[in-house]
Amino acid sequence: MQGQTFQLLLNGVPYFVKAEPFSYNDETRFKVSYNNGDEHIFAWNTKLGQLSAIDDDAISIPDELEAAISSKLLNTTVA
Repeated sequence: MQGQTFQLLLNGVPYFVKAEPFSYNDETRFKVSYNNGDEHIFAWNTKLGQLSAIDDDAISIPDELEAAISSKLLNTTVA
């Protein structure tokens, strides 16, 4: 699995996203950054049924952006 970059436009705000997959305990996780900011770790959240940021600074990611990144990663890695 290779890293990817993509753009999202949410509520008129552009986001440039970089995502790099890595394996941790037999699970695929992603190192994600947006708009050249800090890196966040995304992992599968069974309660939400989506990838979610799990790092200490995850609270700084807007919920809508987190959901859009999760959807994009799931659509491109499963397809």
